Amino acid sequence: MARDAKAGRERRRGGSGVGRAMSAIALLPIASRVPDYARLAAALLRDDRIPAGRKALLAGAAGYLLLGRDLVPDRIPLLGALDDLIVVGLAVDLFIDGVPEGVVDEKLDELGLDRASFERDLAQLRRLTPSPVRRTTRRLAAALEMGGRTWRESGFGPWLRTRHKEDQFA
Repeated sequence: MARDAKAGRERRRGGSGVGRAMSAIALLPIASRVPDYARLAAALLRDDRIPAGRKALLAGAAGYLLLGRDLVPDRIPLLGALDDLIVVGLAVDLFIDGVPEGVVDEKLDELGLDRASFERDLAQLRRLTPSPVRRTTRRLAAALEMGGRTWRESGFGPWLRTRHKEDQFA
């Protein structure tokens, strides 16, 4: 009876950890398109219509990769690379969610990239990422955006810079 309940929970949650790890193998075709997606990310980062907070998500993911201090050490086969993939996938997913409507389509057309392949790859990344991680990350991104908006609207930043300059010359 308990075994049946556990199997039911695993099916509702999207399978076991082993199943999720096996689905990571399906990401290999995405690896061949990484250069194209890097060009897309660069084009989007240069676009002034993209909010700075969303651009910071990609910078944070790049920092995580370059820092070398992972949640799961890279020396652990498959799982070591999986946490890097999840972090990058989440950052890209949240970044794309923050891009104004139509801008991604515009950039895909400019670069000659296939929209259907892009959507499939993004969906694959979303399936690989555990839903509690996605939900928490989305809430964090929303909180950071709200904090940034509150900071800008408060006028505290310009006031603080003015105070700092006054203190320097006093």
